[in-house]
Amino acid sequence: MTLKILPYDLTVCKVGSTASLNLADPFYFIGKTDEEISLVCPTENTPENTTEREDGWKGFRIEGVLDFSMIGVLSKISGILADCEIGIFVVSTFNTDYVLVKRENFARALTALEQNGYSLEMAK
Repeated sequence: MTLKILPYDLTVCKVGSTASLNLADPFYFIGKTDEEISLVCPTENTPENTTEREDGWKGFRIEGVLDFSMIGVLSKISGILADCEIGIFVVSTFNTDYVLVKRENFARALTALEQNGYSLEMAK
């Protein structure tokens, strides 16, 4: 399985609204519930109206479209990283999953995944 490394630093934050987002930018993940609007975005594109934020994330996506019947894909990745005591933040889209790791643990995470049979490529 191939993991595509995202080429930018990421921020996880809460925002009051999504009105200021430029959805033409390359990456935004928006999660809205009755309690909050959460956003994952390249750090350089973090909106000014954040109410809380945490910088310092790097990420990768599982390459390809994951069929909903596939079992254990994310569990295996998270297990490898848990064994290395590396925390993760995960977001999922219709097609695939994105795994975020704090910058200081990212190289170690990629090494562990590569040693467990994952191929790594840079995303464009």
